[in-house]
Amino acid sequence: MTRFDADVVAAVTGHMNDDHADDNLLIVRAFAEPTATAARMIGLDAEAGQWQLTTADGERIVRVPWLEPATDRAAIRGAVVALYHAACERLGVAPAEH
Repeated sequence: MTRFDADVVAAVTGHMNDDHADDNLLIVRAFAEPTATAARMIGLDAEAGQWQLTTADGERIVRVPWLEPATDRAAIRGAVVALYHAACERLGVAPAEH
């Protein structure tokens, strides 16, 4: 499994949580927990992203696999975008303009 440097993970999760909080929730609802009321990206590796989600029952952590492995830093963005578009399709939601 490819692991990314802590600086890379911090940059990606910070960007996702600061600029794409709604996208985090959409991905979690589509692929992990439909009743989630909040989600924060907390980690990632080559195979999946990791989110902390909140439901009425509390918080938990889930891993959502990328559609294609992210083998380097440049591929992470593509992996997240592809997962977001797949989540939109699964939930019947129009993708937001980013």
